[in-house]
Amino acid sequence: LHLEPAETQNPSDDQALEKASGNRTAPHQDSGSKPTVTKKRKQPTECFLSQPEEKQERTLKAKRRKKKKISDILEKSALKPGVPADLQNLLSQHFGENRSVIEIEELKLSDSCFLPANDLTHSFSSYLKEICPKWAKLRKNHKEKKSVVMLVICSSALRSLELIKSMTAFKGDCRVLKLFAKHIKIKEQVTMLEKGVFHIGVGTPGRVKALMEQDGLCLNSTKYMILDWNWRDQKLRRMMDIPEIKRETIDLLEMSIIQLCREGSMKLGLF
Repeated sequence: LHLEPAETQNPSDDQALEKASGNRTAPHQDSGSKPTVTKKRKQPTECFLSQPEEKQERTLKAKRRKKKKISDILEKSALKPGVPADLQNLLSQHFGENRSVIEIEELKLSDSCFLPANDLTHSFSSYLKEICPKWAKLRKNHKEKKSVVMLVICSSALRSLELIKSMTAFKGDCRVLKLFAKHIKIKEQVTMLEKGVFHIGVGTPGRVKALMEQDGLCLNSTKYMILDWNWRDQKLRRMMDIPEIKRETIDLLEMSIIQLCREGSMKLGLF
């Protein structure tokens, strides 16, 4: 075969080659057109924007849940002293669904069953002096074992110890018995009540109730029962804001205290 040199090629052939190469390069120029660019941009932007929106929704839900804590609600609420109507409403709400109208009426207490309520200006000793001005006489006349003249109910063992220390100016030389479960066995408390005479008992509703059920503690000589109503713990809960303490206190009241108050032999105080 004989090939012609490049210089001798027909100019028309060069033009044909240029047209062919131009047709092949055309698609590369069209690759920069809007449809292909928008498709490539949409996919990453949609995936990128959806993630932070979900995170923001989760953080908002978490913040809303935190606002529902009882400590946050109580912190913002104004401190109001407890009054007899608060205890009456508590009993009505607790027994309203399971008791008849007649049974609920038997649990109601008149205003004469209550001692003056604490207006949040008293210390524990000053409050006890106000509600029991004849304490010295009652203390001297009390000779009965297995019973106390005054019963103080609070939410915990630590709070019981605080109240015992804070009543020093009131109690004088009377004997005070700790009525809680922490580090003290119930048999020890029963033995102490059987052998000695105590004037004041301070403790939790669960242990007081257990002592009464075992006949270790009776209320024959009890004239006053004080509920530590207004005090709040570190979580700003009162004793009636704690479900277990609330249930045990109501059970204790129902055992015999409400009946004794209705009969006039005992009075209730809200400190």
